[in-house]
Amino acid sequence: MRRQSIIALVGAVILGLVAVYLANVFLTATDNRKAASATTRIAVAAVPLDYGTELSVDKIRFVDYPASAIPAGSFAGVATLFPAGQKRVALMPISANEPILETKISGAGKNASIASLLPAGKRAAAVRINDVSGVAGFVQPNDSVDVLVTRSVGDTSQQITDVLLQNVRVIALDQNAKTEDGKAAVAKTATLEVDQLGAQKLALAQEIGQLGLVLRRPGENQDNPVVETVSLNDLRYSMYGGVQYPAAARIGAYAAPRAAARTVAAPRAPARRTAPPKAAPRQGNSVEIVRGTTSSRYEVGGYGN
Repeated sequence: MRRQSIIALVGAVILGLVAVYLANVFLTATDNRKAASATTRIAVAAVPLDYGTELSVDKIRFVDYPASAIPAGSFAGVATLFPAGQKRVALMPISANEPILETKISGAGKNASIASLLPAGKRAAAVRINDVSGVAGFVQPNDSVDVLVTRSVGDTSQQITDVLLQNVRVIALDQNAKTEDGKAAVAKTATLEVDQLGAQKLALAQEIGQLGLVLRRPGENQDNPVVETVSLNDLRYSMYGGVQYPAAARIGAYAAPRAAARTVAAPRAPARRTAPPKAAPRQGNSVEIVRGTTSSRYEVGGYGN
């Protein structure tokens, strides 16, 4: 009887431990499900909002968001979004159902400002563009471009094109890059994000030449460390069937117009004629006459002893 009691007691302890473990697993899973299902209401755009659009109650709505995935800078109520009834303005395009964040709208009671979009140490510089220099209207905000400048050299008509700036972000255009019908629209002014030195270069380049924008591939952030200065001589390539010219001048060091390289044979030196060996002088009176490299001797008297 005693042995059976011990076996029963051990079995009861083991079953109790198993029951405690299973209960713990069940309660933990329940808590996790509750935590995953917990939501918080945040403000999202009810309609698409363009840059400069003023936010209002009819343009926003509140949706349930997972509490574990709340975006930083979101708004949980109207009172926090419009404190004391102050207005807010969209600083960048916001799609419908996209969360409204502090970084995408202006401060309470403030208007839209491009300055609020600039990172630390950056400047916003506006440049004049046209349908050609603006890549036929296909440049859009947030695109990256290279800026070219074409100018005349000195008092001559010789023109060169340099790469002025590389990998510059377009902040805004004076018109949308696409109209309502989906066609490209041409802007007259582009606002670029540059540093202070870049802003100075743009201001000077607009006074002495014409600027052009060149679209870069998205994500291509590496600058070309070596760029060429292109002159009118470089345009002769297609006319002469791919004649190779001397290396183009590097940026910042313009050279005079270069002529095509030609190979000229050096003049051949005239061959020297070897004079025949002179005959041994004879005894007596004689006269030696030299014509060019030929020497002739004539006897004019009798032979001496």
